[in-house]
Amino acid sequence: MFGRSVRATWQERANPLPGDELIPDPIASLTHAITILRPPSLVWPWLVQMGAGNRGGWYSYDLVDNRGRRSAQHLVPELQAISVGALFPAVPGATDGFHVLGFEEARYLILGWRPAPGAAPVMTWAFVLEGLVAGCTRLAVRARGARGYPFYGLPPAIGLPLVRFGHAIMQRRQLLGIASRAESLRHPTHVREKTA
Repeated sequence: MFGRSVRATWQERANPLPGDELIPDPIASLTHAITILRPPSLVWPWLVQMGAGNRGGWYSYDLVDNRGRRSAQHLVPELQAISVGALFPAVPGATDGFHVLGFEEARYLILGWRPAPGAAPVMTWAFVLEGLVAGCTRLAVRARGARGYPFYGLPPAIGLPLVRFGHAIMQRRQLLGIASRAESLRHPTHVREKTA
């Protein structure tokens, strides 16, 4: 699993993706991608149940982004319906986090972070699924940050490299986690009840 590449091609980094228009002039745009040996319809359910706490987790380093609670290893039926505005908590117990800004089933999911309700997003996170031959999926993920938003109180010259580094580590783990979960399903209808 860890030998797989999550590097986006030059073309993937250059191509516009859904959600780019929400932050048209970002201070940073970070794109990663992975090929998953399942069709988009079998990758999509893992995306829509993301989020900390009572959701499926972020499939990354759970100690960091889910307070040690293990990300779901199965699909959870009650987490499969989403709507614009739905909250994907950043960490367990949070009342803020990433909100669904837009989606098209099995095509793309756009999450965003707003500093206040109704405000423009200061960060977007787009998950875009492209069907490939032989029933595979290319999953491209792009994070964009708005200009003028502080990097944890650090000046951009220091904060931006730190954010890029941390994001690359967490995003790599997340993409590998999504791929391994989607590819582990033997049957498309493999959905279990949520465990306590």
